[in-house]
Amino acid sequence: MNVEAAVRERYAQAAHEREAELCCPVDYDAKYLKVIPQEVIDRDYGCGDPSKYVRPGETVLDLGSGGGKICFIASQVVGEEGHVIGVDMNDDMLALARESQPKVAEAIGYDNVTFRKGKIQDLAIDRDEVQQYLKQHPVTDDAGLRALEAYLAEQRRESPMIDDETIDVVVSNCVLNLVDADEKELLFDEIFRVLRPGGRAVISDIVCDEDVPEAMQADPELWSGCISGAYKLSAFLEAFENAGFEDIQIAVLQTEPWRVVEGIAFRSMTVIATRPDEDAIQSGAGSASGYQRVYRGPFKYVCDDAGRMYTRGEVCTDELAEAASRETIADHFAVYSSDEDAQRKSFSLPTATDCCSGDSCC
Repeated sequence: MNVEAAVRERYAQAAHEREAELCCPVDYDAKYLKVIPQEVIDRDYGCGDPSKYVRPGETVLDLGSGGGKICFIASQVVGEEGHVIGVDMNDDMLALARESQPKVAEAIGYDNVTFRKGKIQDLAIDRDEVQQYLKQHPVTDDAGLRALEAYLAEQRRESPMIDDETIDVVVSNCVLNLVDADEKELLFDEIFRVLRPGGRAVISDIVCDEDVPEAMQADPELWSGCISGAYKLSAFLEAFENAGFEDIQIAVLQTEPWRVVEGIAFRSMTVIATRPDEDAIQSGAGSASGYQRVYRGPFKYVCDDAGRMYTRGEVCTDELAEAASRETIADHFAVYSSDEDAQRKSFSLPTATDCCSGDSCC
């Protein structure tokens, strides 16, 4: 089965006519939808809302941006100081997004969105630029093929579509499962590559409760319908871990299945994962001088993705203290002052001159 062709054909059609089976019910903030053209809303095929986890001023990369709905929501959240990049491989979806972009920009008063054509598992190659190259240098023989290969290698090296460590948050909405199984490891590596240290991936996708049989994986209708390419829940989390992410957490897990196929339950899940920032930990960034951190519980011991062990009630010291101060896990720790001067200021015994006068004493 040609996964890429099956997905391209189905979503090209879905760009022109809404296909209900590609949708999973999602509640979006209505205030952000007012400026988005109805045709974009009607042809949005997602299973979650990763834009909820975007912050003002950030640079956002949306993988499989489709008609641009999540990009247009995120553009309003990040504001004029932020930037949003949408990457998609489907010409029809890109056309819909690019046609809608000036309408949204006019409505919100600024344009901070860019749409690029590319594979989400290969974020170095801008396919629009490749297409322009091929118009000028058509490949008709082996020499032409070698020239194309050299051009692609140069583009990866000198001018990748998305540079290393330039993105604050990578979002995706029900797209990772459409990538061929043989390329999914590359996909997670690419997400990790483009994120800044400390940046995060916020991915909404379809997961299942058991492995999908090979017969289902070979069905192009099920694959393009976000079914047979779905990760098993535990394997999806492991994919982030294997790529090097830490503080991986399930932000949303759909209670009831979206679909049940051959006895396998498929449901939406949103995962947040962070690219480690080792320099921040080593330099002490984020730690508060004169304060101690203690793991609150409720577990006796917990271990983070880097293998650091935190014990309930024990003071974190050295690297452990720095690691415990990072934003993604800070809420799990109680903080108190260890500075003697600060403690004296917060509690001091009254003196005779403070409370006594004459023959009486309070």
